[in-house]
Amino acid sequence: MSLPVLKNVVKNAVKTSYDCARCPAYCCTYARIAIEPRDLVRLGKHFGISPEAVRRRYTEDGEPGERILRHQKDKLFGSACVFLDLETRRCTVYNHRPGVCKSYPDSARCGYYEMLRFERKWQDDPELVVRARVL
Repeated sequence: MSLPVLKNVVKNAVKTSYDCARCPAYCCTYARIAIEPRDLVRLGKHFGISPEAVRRRYTEDGEPGERILRHQKDKLFGSACVFLDLETRRCTVYNHRPGVCKSYPDSARCGYYEMLRFERKWQDDPELVVRARVL
């Protein structure tokens, strides 16, 4: 079974109808967050280490020929990107994040955010977190 992968799919800006600040960082819990060589260079400059050191420290093999970001244990979704601050639910390398993260989602709507907003409204709980996994 092939797991969903977060990959660069869009180059143009899209007007969005979601608010990432109101989400518990669901996109950061995708099992495979693809990373490109240019991302390794950018992160290396941020951390003051070589792209190879970034590759060894923060990535692992995904599908054949693919590098993906490592995960850490996460109490909400089981695991999450190594760069996610698990308390604030925000990216610790936001200004230097991988290109795939910059372009996600690739449409004006985020499916998880739409579901979350609906559930928060109908359950009258603005802090509700819906646990869901992409299979």
